[in-house]
Amino acid sequence: MQWFEKEDFWINFAPIMFDEKRWAEAPAVAEYVKKLAGLKDGDSVLDAGCGLGRISVELALLGLDVTGIDIIQAELDAAKESADDEGVCLTLLNTDLRTYKTQKKFDCVVNLYTSFGYCDTQEEDMLILQNMAEAVKEGGTFIMECTSRETAVMYWTPGEIFERAGYKVVTEFKVKGAWEGLSSRWMLYPLQTKDSELKTTAPVVDHTFIQRLYPASFLRDKLHDFGLKEVNVYGDFDLSPYDEHARTMIIVGRK
Repeated sequence: MQWFEKEDFWINFAPIMFDEKRWAEAPAVAEYVKKLAGLKDGDSVLDAGCGLGRISVELALLGLDVTGIDIIQAELDAAKESADDEGVCLTLLNTDLRTYKTQKKFDCVVNLYTSFGYCDTQEEDMLILQNMAEAVKEGGTFIMECTSRETAVMYWTPGEIFERAGYKVVTEFKVKGAWEGLSSRWMLYPLQTKDSELKTTAPVVDHTFIQRLYPASFLRDKLHDFGLKEVNVYGDFDLSPYDEHARTMIIVGRK
């Protein structure tokens, strides 16, 4: 079992990774998705790796028919609670993107907030990318938001210390290989831990994971191989250039 398949990890880290800022930006991201894909009310969207339903619920609030898939049932349960609270309906499937195949094709498939690149092998990552591309119907759109190799280089930092969700959070980042991956270590301490005590105090939770870093051009070309006819790379949801000023990597592909 790989780390992202373990519910215990997400129980501990979901409040850390999805803080108030991430929830607050969700409506704007959903609006961007609807606009970029040219979606109208009732069109179908697959949120691949939907997690807590942060974006799925907002897409449903925009009048879209949303299916969210994730490997962690506890996250899907939380997504259903959020949808119920907002009075919208989501189709939620507990499945693995590495093996996901569907007869239903979608007007839009999204994979957002760097939910890609964590498998043990590149072959598994490419299975996920291919399965997502194949789920797009003819004339449909694929949208990915992800940390790329280029943006990882531009914004690399050795680590941070901050407070969130009742913990003092300490992160350490290390480059793997020739920028093929980024090792991220997250340590959670009781809030009362002083900075001077961090080296002598054991964290409550200590977890390290690696994200494989892909150049944008590599992912663009692979999506062409997987059946998308037009694939463009941007530096943000506003379709600004993917250059030295890019905030992130946004890939928009059409079938």
